[in-house]
Amino acid sequence: MKHLCYCFLFLSCVLSSFLQAQETPVFEKAAFQHQGKTLPYRILKPVDFDASKQYPLHIFLHGAGERGDDNEAQLVHGSNLFIQKNADFPAILIFPQCPQEDYWAQRIYSRDEVNNENVFIFPKSKIEPTWAMSAVIALLESQLQHDYIDKNRIYLSGLSMGGMGTFELLSRKPDVFAAATPICGGGNIGDVSIWGKQVPVWIFHGDQDGVVPARYSQTIVEALIKEDIEPRFSLYKGVGHNSWDNAFAEPDLFSWIYSNHKKN
Repeated sequence: MKHLCYCFLFLSCVLSSFLQAQETPVFEKAAFQHQGKTLPYRILKPVDFDASKQYPLHIFLHGAGERGDDNEAQLVHGSNLFIQKNADFPAILIFPQCPQEDYWAQRIYSRDEVNNENVFIFPKSKIEPTWAMSAVIALLESQLQHDYIDKNRIYLSGLSMGGMGTFELLSRKPDVFAAATPICGGGNIGDVSIWGKQVPVWIFHGDQDGVVPARYSQTIVEALIKEDIEPRFSLYKGVGHNSWDNAFAEPDLFSWIYSNHKKN
């Protein structure tokens, strides 16, 4: 009898673990072909996904350190949080991976040795995009063909290089997004007039960022204010480049993002 009890307990634990695993959404591997090359990406759908319903679509652009072709590294920052929040905020999440030698945004980089800081120049978005950016745009447009995508609830996030890509993608597709959350990025302030009044943003940066100085977010905020727009801006005192940790810890981050709908 004792052995039967142990067996029953064991089977109960196995079944419980199985059911919990079944209720946890996972990022599936996928690939998108564009101009003869492959863009790896991960996609997460709600655990109870139903193609007859509609869901928000959320694109997340990773930083420079996660570039490659393993279709793994881009999940380092943020993916676990999105999995945890997916039950309360069901959405379709896409994490594309930028090739090692490419970049999401067009930018010119140099090093100011006098002031000991990195310098970035962001050309206006009308120039030709990088291959990675054009591939993300094509992937986005392909996803918008699905009936289960809510076209009024398309969201964009990115950190560091991905924060730069977020600002550029807003400039290239201002009519698509309902909200965006660029973290420790930067962009062309002249492009703010293209997207500023259409897409609400919550911008994040650490004031001690030694990789992408905080002034690149601050100048975007100043340009938005000149356009009579009041963006949300979180500048974290004493925080370096990893301000995404602070951004991901904001208690109303997800409720703010998913409360936005595209403006007509």
